[in-house]
Amino acid sequence: MTQTNPHIEVLLEQCKSGDQRAQMAVYNSYYKAMYNTSFRIVKDSFKAEDIMQESFLTAFTKLETLKEHSMFGSWLKRIVINNSISEYQKNKKDNNVPLENVLYKVEDDQGVVEDYEWTNIKAARIVQCMKSLKENYQIALTLLLIEGYDYEEIGEIMDISYANCRTMISRAKDSLRQKLKPVVGL
Repeated sequence: MTQTNPHIEVLLEQCKSGDQRAQMAVYNSYYKAMYNTSFRIVKDSFKAEDIMQESFLTAFTKLETLKEHSMFGSWLKRIVINNSISEYQKNKKDNNVPLENVLYKVEDDQGVVEDYEWTNIKAARIVQCMKSLKENYQIALTLLLIEGYDYEEIGEIMDISYANCRTMISRAKDSLRQKLKPVVGL
């Protein structure tokens, strides 16, 4: 998630000097995406919000270590994902909240609502099947399919080798396919 706004570089320079208005402007640019990223992993709204805010604090305090301002969005997202996975792993014994329904509402001025609704139904069934996968499979598939990370990045995030990451994702996909076979219409 690279911010394309050239104004972000100016804001980040101001953030380095502790300018709270600049920090708020950066926060407003990224908080929704960072909250959604965290929520998909921890599956708890309050925890996701806490993680998101802690991640912003970490980013603002370690802003000096960021070499390229254009990478701020992806750097922040990595912080959010790492914090979310850490929190998820700490609480996974007590974590019975289902995987988030990953459906987005799209405004349609062409009147193609029925096709979109069918897509949502299929997506909801896939997400329902993902809930029954092993936890590490859920996280890996979420990072790959929803967040758009590649195998190398997922391996780094989950602290596993590249080969193990590819194997785990392959097994996760196979497991998901097997669970989807009985689902009519997919």
